[in-house]
Amino acid sequence: MSEHAPLSLAVTWSDPQWQASAEALAERLQLPVLAESAADAALLLELDAAGLALRSTEAGAPGAVRVDFVGGALAHRRQFGGGAGQMVARAVGIRGSVRPSVLDATAGLGRDAFVIAALGCEVTLLERQPVIAALLEDGLQRARAAGGEVAEIAARMQLLHCDAIAAMGDWQLPTPQVIHLDPMFPHRDKSALVKKEMRLFRPLAGDDDDAPELLAAALQLASHRVAVKRPRKAPAIAGQRPSAELAGQSSRYDIYGKKKLD
Repeated sequence: MSEHAPLSLAVTWSDPQWQASAEALAERLQLPVLAESAADAALLLELDAAGLALRSTEAGAPGAVRVDFVGGALAHRRQFGGGAGQMVARAVGIRGSVRPSVLDATAGLGRDAFVIAALGCEVTLLERQPVIAALLEDGLQRARAAGGEVAEIAARMQLLHCDAIAAMGDWQLPTPQVIHLDPMFPHRDKSALVKKEMRLFRPLAGDDDDAPELLAAALQLASHRVAVKRPRKAPAIAGQRPSAELAGQSSRYDIYGKKKLD
């Protein structure tokens, strides 16, 4: 370790064959580059044979996080997750033959957007945090290269790296029927996966203190409804009462309806 204070975040690689790509990514994100397997940063964005991953170098830290639409939990959810009966599907208005166009304005790792796209919707994803956007783009590229059903789902997902509030205020694409929001919040979800991701991402993204502005912009843009994911017992954003609620075990959706989907 260096005698100097550790860098907070740097780009590295697991093998020399990934060095050029890692250096190009570091230049694009304006991050420092560290030699392979270096630990002189609190967080490492590492390129390896499986793609891009974010990991902590702290002792006892959780394992690396990457976006994987091809295998793992999302593959299982795609096959056995409950289809249109899932809470997120109901929240955005998927039912029968109805497949609204959806804007996920807080994309994160893209899980909700992937489920929505897997059920047949065209989804535009917005992510303003550059590192999270890079992880998501890497996952989408690998999904498109995988072929088959996963590639077809990824083809319905378009990622834009931008500030959602600014983008929605000057929207140039077709108007989305539904906007999905999941503002960063002190999560009460106790699952190991969520705790691991929050430990890694909260130093990067923080909480979404501008959630009221995010909701206001979404309500202005969406043609039919806005669906806001919240911890189950959290207050509505800015105290704005929704027209409907969907409650799960640890989270709920506040639905702000504007027009019936059909």
